[in-house]
Amino acid sequence: MSKKCLMAPIMKKIAPVLLVSAFLVPLNAHAGTKAGSVELSPFAGYNFFEKGQNLENRPVFGGRVGYYFTDSFGIEGTGEFTNSQVDNKSTQFTREGQFTSPDDGVKVTKYHLDLIYNFMPESKFNPFVVAGYGATHYSPKINNKNMSIVDYGVGAKYWVAENIALRVDVRDHLLLDEQIHDVETTLGVVFRFGGNEKAAVAQSEPEPSTPPTVVKEEAPLVAAPAAEPTPERMKYCVSLGIEYDINKDDIRPQYHDEVAKVGDFMQKYPTTTAVIEGYADEVGSADYNMKLSQRRAESVVKYLEVRFGIAPTRLSAKGYGKTQPIATNATDAGKQKNRRINAVIDCALDVKDIALPPERLCVTLKVEYATDSTKFNARYNDEINKVGEYMKKYPTTTAVIEGHTDNVGSSEYNMKLSQQRAENVVNYLVENSGIDRSRLSAKGFGSTRRIAYNNTSEGRQKNRRINAIIDCVITR
Repeated sequence: MSKKCLMAPIMKKIAPVLLVSAFLVPLNAHAGTKAGSVELSPFAGYNFFEKGQNLENRPVFGGRVGYYFTDSFGIEGTGEFTNSQVDNKSTQFTREGQFTSPDDGVKVTKYHLDLIYNFMPESKFNPFVVAGYGATHYSPKINNKNMSIVDYGVGAKYWVAENIALRVDVRDHLLLDEQIHDVETTLGVVFRFGGNEKAAVAQSEPEPSTPPTVVKEEAPLVAAPAAEPTPERMKYCVSLGIEYDINKDDIRPQYHDEVAKVGDFMQKYPTTTAVIEGYADEVGSADYNMKLSQRRAESVVKYLEVRFGIAPTRLSAKGYGKTQPIATNATDAGKQKNRRINAVIDCALDVKDIALPPERLCVTLKVEYATDSTKFNARYNDEINKVGEYMKKYPTTTAVIEGHTDNVGSSEYNMKLSQQRAENVVNYLVENSGIDRSRLSAKGFGSTRRIAYNNTSEGRQKNRRINAIIDCVITR
């Protein structure tokens, strides 16, 4: 019987199994294989003997135990048993006087060691390929030795719970001594033990009643950059075209209109606060430039307090010295650009009609995700629509959608997860707001930019966020 003929009845038998698995398994199951995990899998199925063996096709039973070195790659051992008998429809198999009666029973035992590779380890549906080497034992014996086999095949696992999956395999066992094929299809259950944790905790899931054990020791929290948006707020960032004389921190009269951009805005929106950032060129020592940039920022703060009546509690100054140049310091023009002032204004999200958009608008979107999912619920569409409406109002704007996670799971997994979530927001803006894809980009930061500690549920929730960083290229 040809191999093609053998595969036809196999596919007829496993097709219903695959359909049942696809439609009856709960859709909210946890997904994926895990590095460092052990999987035990009892199974049952049907073995198809090639005609030359003169054995009847019969059920097969067995078990597998596997270990995963990575999420994708593992090794597993298999033992299986088939209780067959001589096929009385075929010519009697009489090698060495064996199997002379159609009533002869034949017990077939196989054991082999295989390598397995999962193609989609982070998904609930894990297709895989497998190949290995082993031996087959017949009782009574066909000859005086066990027969070596090479086995290979395909299959899939579907995770119905965090540590339980259904598994379907189709295998071909090639008996090397006789060049005869045994083909089998099996259905089993997988029980997983151990493994590295990787799934992020969903924002919407209830937190444990007691604080979780902190596995990772965290470094002291560094203050977030002034331009990092916060929930219910956005950041209105504008560079003030103020030029300073070398070693000077006073504002020339011709630049008072530049400072008025901030003063007028903060007068119009009295709930806003602002950080005034000062920068210097590289002339002079790092310590001197840090102090000089601080004095320049403080002079702008003082002008806003005196000229526009802005309360001191709404303003702060921060000097960055020469640490963040935006141009080369090799030319006088470049040095002048680096001697600058930025205003980062913290605004409530209900600030609507901005007469002139800022140079950069940074917004945190309140979007929650299910565990191990990159799809957001439709109830968060309005959050994302805010970005779409703004970009449609100002068609020269561009935006970077940033994805951030907490530190639950591996760094590699969180980086991929945050990237996929950011890309889904980009796709939504393209498909539903009509924003041209060339104006949007996605960037996943994983857990690298935390704004809170991860040892509390509140801190982890703050770190699981999507930021929209909108650059406004506007001719004023």
